[in-house]
Amino acid sequence: MLVVLSDTHATESPSLVGAAADAVDDAELVLHAGDFTTEAVLDAFHDVAADLRAVHGNRDSDAVTDRLPTATTLTYAGVRIAATHRRRGGATGLAMFGRERGADLVVSGHTHRPVVDEEGSVTLLNPGSHADPRGARQSFAVLEPTEDGLAGRLETVDGDVFARFDVEND
Repeated sequence: MLVVLSDTHATESPSLVGAAADAVDDAELVLHAGDFTTEAVLDAFHDVAADLRAVHGNRDSDAVTDRLPTATTLTYAGVRIAATHRRRGGATGLAMFGRERGADLVVSGHTHRPVVDEEGSVTLLNPGSHADPRGARQSFAVLEPTEDGLAGRLETVDGDVFARFDVEND
C-alpha cells in the first residue's frame, strides 16, 4: 500500500493521528508532497515510514530543502508517479509536468485541499493535509495495487472515505 501525504507544517513531529497514523504504519511506501517545515519533522517521518519518498515544499527550512528534491519520479505497482509540491499553471501545469515525466499519476500539495482530477491524460492527486487543513478536512490518500494499476481513495483522519479513483498503468 502507498500512502500519500502533504503539507504537515509541523515543528517537532509528523502530526500523524487516527487513520493517517494507522495507514503510515501499514504502508509499504509513503510519498510526501512537501512542507514538512523542519528537519525534525522530516526525520520523524523517516522513523515511522517503512520507505519514505518526498519532495520539499515552499515552507520547508533550508535544511529540509537541501535534503529533498523539488520533484521526483517513481514507479509503484507498475504506475509511474511524478511528485512535486506545486507547479505554476495549476492543473494544466501539473498535467504538463506529468507528461514530461511519462507519468500516469501526478502528486502535488500546497493548497491543503484534497483533489483528484481524472479528466486529462494524467491523473492529478492532491491529498490535502493530514495536519493543517486550512478550511478543508484533514486528509490523506491511500493507493493499493490492482491488476491494472492502483485503486485510490481520499480519506479523513477519522477514517471516512470521501473519494475513490483508479489509476491505470500504461
